[in-house]
Amino acid sequence: MDISPHVEPHIELPQPIEVIPHRAPFLFVDEITALVPGVSAQGIWRVTGEEAFFAGHFPGNPTVPGVLLCEAIAQLGAVAVLADERYAGKLPLFAGLDQVKFRSRVSPGDTVELSVEMTRLRTKSGAGVGAAKLAGKLAVECKMMFVMV
Repeated sequence: MDISPHVEPHIELPQPIEVIPHRAPFLFVDEITALVPGVSAQGIWRVTGEEAFFAGHFPGNPTVPGVLLCEAIAQLGAVAVLADERYAGKLPLFAGLDQVKFRSRVSPGDTVELSVEMTRLRTKSGAGVGAAKLAGKLAVECKMMFVMV
């Protein structure tokens, strides 16, 4: 699944915390690098190794849990959706994940390149496809569904 969001060069890119309600320690998007509101987004998660989950996943062999990579993709999807003024003040919540594939391990020090594209966006629900890559190499890909509350 190759996710290459459309890029709108004239748009000023917000900080993730300006768009989505997530905060540390559960914010997994450090930077938005491309954004077309309601359509697509690209972003970065810099894995420092200081994240609390590394204490137990796995001691001596730290690995980012795959579900947190899916969460990072979903958070970027929330950025794409909530940047669209039609959805201001709403909250997209997971309704499902499909066709999730974990391709490579993500560890402390990695820079995760995130991308997402909305495939369906309605008033009360939506769907998208997303990916997480390391140096251009696919680490995770998934399809996601969400509801708006």
